[in-house]
Amino acid sequence: MRRRYTLAHLILASVVVLGLMLLMIVVEAQAQIAFSSNRDGNFEIYVIDADGKNPRRLTKNRHPDHTPSWSPDGKRIVFSSKRDGGVTAEIYVINADGGNPQRLTNNDHDDSSPSWSPNGERMVFSSVGEIYVMEADGGNQQKLSQDDQKDYSPSWSPDGKRIVFSSERAGHFRDDHGITREIYVMEADGGNEQRLTDNRNDDWDPAWSPDGKRIAFSSWKPGDWLTLEIYVMDADGDNQRRLTRNRHPDGSPSWSPGGKRIAFSSSRDGNGEIYVMDADGDNQRRLTKHGGHDSSPEWYTPPLAVVPAGKKLMMWGRLKQVDR
Repeated sequence: MRRRYTLAHLILASVVVLGLMLLMIVVEAQAQIAFSSNRDGNFEIYVIDADGKNPRRLTKNRHPDHTPSWSPDGKRIVFSSKRDGGVTAEIYVINADGGNPQRLTNNDHDDSSPSWSPNGERMVFSSVGEIYVMEADGGNQQKLSQDDQKDYSPSWSPDGKRIVFSSERAGHFRDDHGITREIYVMEADGGNEQRLTDNRNDDWDPAWSPDGKRIAFSSWKPGDWLTLEIYVMDADGDNQRRLTRNRHPDGSPSWSPGGKRIAFSSSRDGNGEIYVMDADGDNQRRLTKHGGHDSSPEWYTPPLAVVPAGKKLMMWGRLKQVDR
């Protein structure tokens, strides 16, 4: 009797694992990448399938649109733009098909690099070198930065508890009299700030892996723009590893569903294009091929792509639960 019970559970476990693998394959196939491009003369927001096919232009405005970020449900895209004719960039949101544009911020300073919270209820963004958070409709804007030095490029952790960002605090002076940036992390309310990198290079564009265990980022040696490369490290800053290595800038990393691949921008073929590589840096290949400059890729992660640690996945509508 015990053998039958054990065999039944092994069969059930195998079915569950197979189901999860098939789910991940379907998720990867449905994934899309949003990016900014000036291929039609002005920087606009575009979307391609994860294999680089089926490019679609979502915005059409005479002012540049930059740094797109998907809502968790894939129904909307937030980005920064100067489309209302002002001298400063503001945060806007559109439907995933480009419709229903709405302005979320209205400030006297540049607002940029918006990122959705995992539950879709809030956004974090950078404004005049400080990190702010607001509700998804633009309401209740609150400052999180607690330092006089400039903070940039915030990104929410998958569990919604922390925000990673780059900052000039405790940086080093560059030859051009600027200050190098390092990667920091703080709690979602702005507390408990911690420094993750300590280099004499500029480190920025941090992006969490879907499982929350790693952070990819861009790094370059001041004075030599061609040294811009993609790195990855553990979420606590340990085990920093270089993923790209060539004499042209590589930047703006974005993780795929499941964390198996990383999309990034590179000018290695003469102009900015979107590339993808395995999470360990292998199998680098180009997704876009156009005379314009493509940048700031953002991979859409469909629902159920990753179940955060400690949660349970419900399958087939029955009480079959898999701890992750």
